[in-house]
Amino acid sequence: MFTLKKGNRKANTFLAFVLLGLTIRITKSVFNNYMVLDPWYRNLGISGILLSGPFLWFYGKALLNKNAVFSKLHYLHLIPFVLFVLCSKLIPNVKNFESYLSYGLVVFHLAIYLILSWTYIYKRRKVSNPQLLKWYRTIVIGACLIWCFYLSNFIGFIPFYIGGAILYSILVYGFSYLLLKRHVFALEKYSKSTIDRTASKKLLQQVKEMFEDREVYLNPRISLQTIADKLSVTTRELSQVINENEQKNFSEFVNHYRIEKAKTLLINPNYALEKMATIAYDCGFGNVTSFNLAFKSETGRTPSQYKNQFSTV
Repeated sequence: MFTLKKGNRKANTFLAFVLLGLTIRITKSVFNNYMVLDPWYRNLGISGILLSGPFLWFYGKALLNKNAVFSKLHYLHLIPFVLFVLCSKLIPNVKNFESYLSYGLVVFHLAIYLILSWTYIYKRRKVSNPQLLKWYRTIVIGACLIWCFYLSNFIGFIPFYIGGAILYSILVYGFSYLLLKRHVFALEKYSKSTIDRTASKKLLQQVKEMFEDREVYLNPRISLQTIADKLSVTTRELSQVINENEQKNFSEFVNHYRIEKAKTLLINPNYALEKMATIAYDCGFGNVTSFNLAFKSETGRTPSQYKNQFSTV
């Protein structure tokens, strides 16, 4: 995350600090579960929480708002972390009242930034890329789960101390799976676009009206360029609008309309004796093979299976 050069580099760096802070905290849990650590070592581990909270909030601001500016004042939020590290040998950590008080304040500190993160999600819910918003919400939920575990352990509700490390491992693998499934850096490829959420929705509505009213998808030679020219926008802008609102590329978007048309023709009595090739061509597909592949990809059935299902009802 620190070394990635693609995507939103500032956001990537902030997320790296979030993970680093949580890793420091979890590492302390693992070592403390199997060996006796000096109090100041335990304090260094606890300090990771003070690092993760602010950077989790920073990450959301950088990810969801491409115009977000971070001044030097923002980094004053790291003062508690710096002070805790510098005073790690002075802060008590021997299971007395002062120790519980200091740890309670650390847990409360993270709670503040979780609230700030949720507040920012709510604030940006109508203007940010929905996929990026969903990703950030998932990260915050994961941080909330870890916070809830350590709070429960702190008050004695959950005695299984090493469970925090196990939960963290599960969450990290889960986030890794989501990254591989729909790479979050690919979602940031439009980070420099000037189209905001409102304009994006408006343009998508124009595209849908063109497809539904004029049935432009029936043209087998339809392309991203031809539709962009009709709407007086660039192909990049049109691709962005379809991708971030429909979670489809242009080809998938066009095929969706063609398949919906094919569904009506497959159960239309007037097409009962027609060959599949005729239906494919009448729906805008250039050949039967691409028709079969697209239809099965979206419906899970071949056109013949779909037709037979309704013909036997």
